[in-house]
Amino acid sequence: MERHRLDHWLKLVCVFKHRTDATEACKGGHVRVNGARAKPSTPLREGDIVEITSDHTRRLVVIGLPEHTISKEVARTMYRDESPPRPVAPPRIATRERGTGRPTKRERRDMEEWRRK
Repeated sequence: MERHRLDHWLKLVCVFKHRTDATEACKGGHVRVNGARAKPSTPLREGDIVEITSDHTRRLVVIGLPEHTISKEVARTMYRDESPPRPVAPPRIATRERGTGRPTKRERRDMEEWRRK
């Protein structure tokens, strides 16, 4: 095959776990092909550039178009990842003043909320 649907290709090369996730990302405007916003049915060819924006931007160059489901090791060879490096966030550490005793229930809730973020 020389053409593939964008959402199908994203699923086959293991960028998204499910095809519906890829479809929703396309419909939400988080996926671009060659700089233009892409629909899930956008045809892909070798050499196209796919940009996926979520918490960070991924830039993938299409190298291959698999015809059916393949292993993850082979799937990762179907594109070249040209993504910029992810920004490294400093580790978050919750600390309390020494000698202040056991935290209250409210303080514990605040600490749990802070850890989830």
